[in-house]
Amino acid sequence: MAGCDVCFALVGSVPHNSRALRQLRALAAMGLKVEVFAIAPPAALPRDLTATVRYHPLPPPASRGPRFFGQVDRRLRAAIRTCQARVYHASDLYVLPALAATARRHGGRLVFDARERYPYVAGTVGRPLQQYFWKLLERRYIRQADLVLTVSEGIAAHLVRDYSIAPPLVLYNAPETPPKFNPEASLRLRLRLPDEGVLFLYQGHLRPGRGCLMPLEALPHVPEAILVYLGDGPLAPVIRERAAALGITDRVHLLPPVLPDELLTVTASADVGLALLEDTCLNHRLALPNKLFEYLAAGVPVLVSDLPELRRVVETYQVGYIVDLRNPAALAAAMRRLASDACLRQRLAANTGAAFTAHSWSQLAPRFQEAYRNLLCDG
Repeated sequence: MAGCDVCFALVGSVPHNSRALRQLRALAAMGLKVEVFAIAPPAALPRDLTATVRYHPLPPPASRGPRFFGQVDRRLRAAIRTCQARVYHASDLYVLPALAATARRHGGRLVFDARERYPYVAGTVGRPLQQYFWKLLERRYIRQADLVLTVSEGIAAHLVRDYSIAPPLVLYNAPETPPKFNPEASLRLRLRLPDEGVLFLYQGHLRPGRGCLMPLEALPHVPEAILVYLGDGPLAPVIRERAAALGITDRVHLLPPVLPDELLTVTASADVGLALLEDTCLNHRLALPNKLFEYLAAGVPVLVSDLPELRRVVETYQVGYIVDLRNPAALAAAMRRLASDACLRQRLAANTGAAFTAHSWSQLAPRFQEAYRNLLCDG
């Protein structure tokens, strides 16, 4: 394989990964040639990346946990063995060992994007051996990285405490610019929703631990509210069944996910955005999920769970309500307040611009690019 500037790898589809797309566009803007290896089904890159980025999807294993990692590691090592790059960018822990080994072989620099607190994700709860495995793996390889990135100050501090590394560069999972108005993307228009209904939007994976079911249970107590899910996952059939059992199918709508480049114009048609991560693991506690900043970019006030990083953003900028998910009545009350008070929603929405600007990719991309320039100059 011919030489390149950056060998970039991850588990998951790049066209569906907003964080990867932002970073690849920033690298392309620097004139860098990038080879991307993704453990994902085949898919087409956005056209603006095809001039400088070559995409190599690799078939995903069917296994899970450490066995999944082992199969990913073997496939990726074989695929990138001859990829001679100046920088090897591991976009998650699963691909970090393979990129670290290849970086050593070819004398390249190593970047690790610690997008999660991997030993402490929901899947390791109650599984101490799995947690120990991921922590040993992360400890071994994170110290080999020349640059560590992450998504929140909380995760950055935790990584420093656990591994005595230099403070990571925090890159929030925030879009670059607010969306352009597009009335044809309106959820109200698409779903033929009544004008008087207040649209609560949940966008993202429909999985346990992400607060998908809680607003559904509260909906019978919030007659003005309409609940729209924009995403897919194992809880989709559960949501449909529960909505039927509660007699609220006319106010619950499930729609498939939207590509990152098209999402914000859809998001902008919501009245309230939901980011209700449950406090089931340390990773959730320290998370700043994409959806929070997508709502803010689209000018949509938010209703979030009472977790430290979410609380910091919402309280600092006064962009929404914070609720203790252990109290279902409190969630229903917060939804009723937001649904019944249009002036309150407008006041909160007016603050979203400042909150978004402070965290936007347009503010952070230059820091990311400068960190890369330093790596390339030192290499």
